Amino acid sequence: MFTESTRQVATSGSPRSVGMASATVPWSREPTTEVDLLHRLLADDEGAWREFNARYGRLIYRCITRVTVRFSGVVTAEDVREIQGMLCVQLLANNKSKLRTFEPNRGNKLGSWLGMLAIHTAYDYLRRIRREPRRGSVTEAESLSSELPDPFETLSIRERAGILSEMLAEFSLKDRQFITLYYGHGLDPVEVADRMDISVKTVYSKKHKIRARLEAILAERRLAA
Repeated sequence: MFTESTRQVATSGSPRSVGMASATVPWSREPTTEVDLLHRLLADDEGAWREFNARYGRLIYRCITRVTVRFSGVVTAEDVREIQGMLCVQLLANNKSKLRTFEPNRGNKLGSWLGMLAIHTAYDYLRRIRREPRRGSVTEAESLSSELPDPFETLSIRERAGILSEMLAEFSLKDRQFITLYYGHGLDPVEVADRMDISVKTVYSKKHKIRARLEAILAERRLAA
């Protein structure tokens, strides 16, 4: 449930004990009481954390699943592990400030207190995922397809159209008409010649001249950039 890396990420500063025995006192024996165990947890004793897992790991898991079992349609085993992780971070964050709030002198049992925290954390998690839009699985996403261009391609087309529009502003009305017929509508040279009342030979000549001019304008823009 708890690992050394988890404690290092969630705990800031050196361990201290508030209102309890000094956390700097070395502990070499196994804890026999909850207060003893709590002192060692606050001192970040690795043996105490192993004892914590052994004593309360299953209890915490049962309390979480007692809540999530009613939502089995949307909650998976991965979600249960996520809730356990959230609880671990809560206990370890800010130099274990949450763990320090437990007051054994009030007659409360550490196990009951942890179970209550686990239940509250599970409900908090459920409220959070309820506010999120319903998502499909990765397999469903991979099977989705569309004949329409994706957003990146759509944006790219718009950008290219904008650049072309700026470039065509430098051409004559006749040249723009030729570009529209030949490149925009995809008419063949004979049809373009008929529409513009020019010869087919002129169509080919105009095509090469326009293409060369467009390439020259693009080259100038690249140099300017």
